[in-house]
Amino acid sequence: MDIALVQLSSPDDESQTQRIERTEKLLREQEGADLIILPELWSAGYFHFDQYPELSETLDGQTVRMCASMAKELGTYVHVGSIVERVAEGALRNTSVLVDPRGNIAHQYSKLHVFGYKSLEADLLTPGDSLQVADTPYGKMAGTTCYDLRFPGLWSELSLRGAEIVVVPAAWPAARREHWRLLTSARAVEHQVYVLACNAAGVQEGVELGGTSRVVDPGGRLLAEAGEGEEVLRTTIDPDLVHTTRREFPVIADRLTDYSGLTL
Repeated sequence: MDIALVQLSSPDDESQTQRIERTEKLLREQEGADLIILPELWSAGYFHFDQYPELSETLDGQTVRMCASMAKELGTYVHVGSIVERVAEGALRNTSVLVDPRGNIAHQYSKLHVFGYKSLEADLLTPGDSLQVADTPYGKMAGTTCYDLRFPGLWSELSLRGAEIVVVPAAWPAARREHWRLLTSARAVEHQVYVLACNAAGVQEGVELGGTSRVVDPGGRLLAEAGEGEEVLRTTIDPDLVHTTRREFPVIADRLTDYSGLTL
């Protein structure tokens, strides 16, 4: 499985149209990848709520349509991090989307974010298909939204639903700190999943974003990490190992001891 983690960010003065055109160009350059992962994409104007009407989209919006078209053209899966829709005054719906090689949405997970206060789970633990896990030739795959990085209930639910690969998009300053490294490793070990963490690079509103993408196996081992200044991290995972994770990496108490002091 050839994976491309694209560390795309939006300069403060970039319009939505410019961002979409630049994203399409970067996607075309990843020809041959089986899975292309984009971080949180609504990042321009991240700290200014009054800009969201111009930056927000729905799942029928321009970005998802373009990514679906590229997925069909390249014959690949494309994971789109954090498409945002303004649902009410002071509230956003933040959705992670996996598009399959036919251009269809294979997985989506939404979170309602109350701006400046907290996030609320959107039908997370309701019965049925409210939280999808997509069957792919490379393993059972699901994605989070950027607000779910510290929410253990989501990870537990994904694990119960058989997820083997979890995609984590992020474009916020906290994701560049040591917590980002510990969180991705701890969750991989605890829930026996491969974590594909794709973070944006650059500076927005004067705040430096993480610019670090990581691939971690269920034993907590770092398989690949983006170097400074890299725009794309390309790496591979053996699907045969993905399908045998629970036999290959049993959860052992002393392995989790390293993370026992963390508050996730």
